[in-house]
Amino acid sequence: MTPFSERVTTLEWRSGAESWISERLSAANLAVTGAIEQRRVRPWSTQLVVPTDGGRVWFKANCPAQAFEPALQALLARLAPDEVDEPLALDGERGWMLTRDRCATLRERHEPGLSEWQHVLREAAGLQRLAADHARDVLAVGVPDCSPATVAARFDLMLERLRERADDDPAHLVADVVEQLEAARPSVRDAASVLAEGPLPVTVQHGDLHPGNVFEVDGRLRIFDFGDAQWAHPLESLPLPWAITKDDLPWQEILAAYHQPWQDVLTIDELAELLAAAVVTQPVNRSFGWWEALTEATEEE
Repeated sequence: MTPFSERVTTLEWRSGAESWISERLSAANLAVTGAIEQRRVRPWSTQLVVPTDGGRVWFKANCPAQAFEPALQALLARLAPDEVDEPLALDGERGWMLTRDRCATLRERHEPGLSEWQHVLREAAGLQRLAADHARDVLAVGVPDCSPATVAARFDLMLERLRERADDDPAHLVADVVEQLEAARPSVRDAASVLAEGPLPVTVQHGDLHPGNVFEVDGRLRIFDFGDAQWAHPLESLPLPWAITKDDLPWQEILAAYHQPWQDVLTIDELAELLAAAVVTQPVNRSFGWWEALTEATEEE
């Protein structure tokens, strides 16, 4: 099979995508007014910028593993129209989507401070609470089920996949690393059990939550870029790698903001205890997401 990034740069694919864009924009009473530019190509997605008589529009095409994103965004927009933009058009089978341009992201406007981080996490937690009651709909659009009950089996699956890679493959796990990971299996199983038995429901886990994936529209934040989303424990969405690199951001105050929409469910101390378990399960699910997204990558990618 032709790798995704090579397929989406062919004239045939581009012609088909631009025809679809024009048709869908016409249905929305918009017309293309200039050259369509392919801004970015990655192993998992590509974006085209489309100038129209109603403002700039973005087209996104996802690799098969993330083709669920347009339908998921549309579903979340119906559930929470103030937090997620409704796509202008989508093709769920091909993983194509048109969305309005919302100008600079929160991170592009300026270096996000404490209040911005708190705002992002409060909005994300509120969206998670809404989505938690819609498991059937979320899973039906193709979002991977990475709930705590599935983590132990996924850990074994990823270990097997990486151990069986060729010796000269950068992803191959050497014997001592395999031994370390096998020794960690009980910790993974215990952490997954803690989350499964805890009071927080399984819901949409964004997968890449940070101020670069948030717009501000009319004073409200709108979350986008759901290609890495999973149906998982909500605490796996917390952006720990981002937060711990910001020495000037007090993590406890950020965590307290995320806790606010859940405060009738558990205390902040109970949430912190669950977070310790989510830190163990999240890398298992994250590695699975990356593996699936790179299925059609080139050898170099």
